[in-house]
Amino acid sequence: MHTESTLKKILKAQRNEITESLIYTKLSNSEKNPKNKKILVAIAHDEMRHYEIWKKQTGKDIKPNMFFVWYYYIISKILGLTFGLKLMEMGENQAVTLYNSIIKDVPEAKNVLHDEEAHEQKLITMIHEEKLEYIGSIVLGLSDALVEFTGMLAGLTFALQNSKLIALAGIVAGIAASFSMAASEYLSSKADGNANPIRAAIYTGMTYIITVIFLVLPYFLSSNVYFALATTIFTAILIIFMFTFYTSVAKDLPFKKRFFEMTLISLGVAGISFCVGYLVRTVLGINI
Repeated sequence: MHTESTLKKILKAQRNEITESLIYTKLSNSEKNPKNKKILVAIAHDEMRHYEIWKKQTGKDIKPNMFFVWYYYIISKILGLTFGLKLMEMGENQAVTLYNSIIKDVPEAKNVLHDEEAHEQKLITMIHEEKLEYIGSIVLGLSDALVEFTGMLAGLTFALQNSKLIALAGIVAGIAASFSMAASEYLSSKADGNANPIRAAIYTGMTYIITVIFLVLPYFLSSNVYFALATTIFTAILIIFMFTFYTSVAKDLPFKKRFFEMTLISLGVAGISFCVGYLVRTVLGINI
């Protein structure tokens, strides 16, 4: 017989396993890539086998946590299979701690722990997702748009001091720059030969123009140019945060360093550009 404390831990582990098994099963049912589907089915079977191990210890059937089932399923469908699964596997650290705490009482936990630690490596090495192949192109479009346009809008804010003119100038420049960036990425990818140059160009151009739209939008919505600029800077930081978190999870990259580095560069360029706009307006004496 297990102590009450150990039994609670086993029941928790049992519920985690049946929940994760259902998540992998649902994702495998909707996965079109045969290789990915096979991996997901295999891991779902592993999780179910773990559930049965715990069931022998508790003698109880446990229902899955349907909130987490749908949460990770929806996240995976919207933001990509790799991101959703990596996000879920981050919770395996808690499972490792849980299993280590009951190994003395339940020797089978050692085998389950070994399987759990192997899951993430399986996902990293075997799951194929197109968007991650072009993450470099996406980063190029995003970082360029954030740095250039946060700076440009800051400069135009003081130079023009008219929200509609700033928005118009931003959109025109953004469209032109997105085509220029897409063309540059096409030529770069074609020379490297590591990716489909047309897809790389599309990813770069689309990321660039979408980022520009979000940055320029405050100037369309507010006549107060300084409020619009503050909103744009906040939007830029939010975009940097979300994208850095996404890439740090999906590609196993450090989050804090990349986030602060990109934020400081964007804000630094914005500050310099604002000062340039002030000097241009003052020296030339132009009032619009």
